[in-house]
Amino acid sequence: MKNSHSQLILFFVVFLAFSLLAFFDPISGHGQSRESRKAGSIGTRGSTVKRTSAIRERRASAPLESSPATSLRLAAPRNASLRRDLRWTFGGRQQRGWHLYEALIRRLLQTEHNSASQGFAAALTSWQKRSGLSPSGVLDEESLNAMVSEWQGKRLKERGYPPAEELVTAPSFDFYDPTRAEDLRQVERKTYAAYKRLVASAVADRSLRLAHTSSGELEPAEKYLKIMSAFRTREYQEKLRRESPNAGRAGLAINSPHFTGRVLDLYVGGEPVETKDSNRAIQVQTRVYQWLVRNGERFGFRPYYYEPWHWEYVK
Repeated sequence: MKNSHSQLILFFVVFLAFSLLAFFDPISGHGQSRESRKAGSIGTRGSTVKRTSAIRERRASAPLESSPATSLRLAAPRNASLRRDLRWTFGGRQQRGWHLYEALIRRLLQTEHNSASQGFAAALTSWQKRSGLSPSGVLDEESLNAMVSEWQGKRLKERGYPPAEELVTAPSFDFYDPTRAEDLRQVERKTYAAYKRLVASAVADRSLRLAHTSSGELEPAEKYLKIMSAFRTREYQEKLRRESPNAGRAGLAINSPHFTGRVLDLYVGGEPVETKDSNRAIQVQTRVYQWLVRNGERFGFRPYYYEPWHWEYVK
């Protein structure tokens, strides 16, 4: 009887053990059911996918910022195109491209890099920053207009006749046309002195190969840097306008600073004072013009950018 009672207790313990094993997950150390663990696993993967997707969406919607090197690389071919094709207006005339002003532009940017290069774009970017413009490295219409304003702002501010005693009559050999009338060979005194210093420096520069005398004067047969026009009265200027009614404001100024006696039209090549693009393209490529762009300011002369021959004494 005692033995039967012991067997009954043993059977009950075994039954209870199997019941417990069936109820609990034998793999989990924390009593978590398979169903809840599976649901938890799916929830975790879903949460991970959702977070990753959100990151990707944020990255896709955020603007991509180009590196400085990339910007310059993209700007260079753009400048190569705009150099010839940019459409803009000056003096009531439609203009195309800025290749005619390339020497002046490089001087302004203080660079010798080709305009289609990344070096040029880098120099332009620095100038744009200094000028309060978007530093794109692209010479578009906004930047070109800003350059024109800067060039024009440096021109002669004086707009009065010089006192008669301040006008000197330059010798005929200084003029492109040695038969020019005496009253049209007058120059403001300081302007003429600065011109003679400029010529002496140009003659000394052997790369220009200017024909000159032993005293350093330009030979009579030498045309480069000879004066084509200096002091002109308002009345004479109006006469020129009547004779060239189609010249337009860009071709012949209404209020020309020539009447100050401090402006010199100098021969730099091509047709002396022809504003057609084809002629100006010849002038801006001559050694003498490019020398003037680099050196004129040392002697007090600044250019009127539209006319390669026009230089104003601003000191």
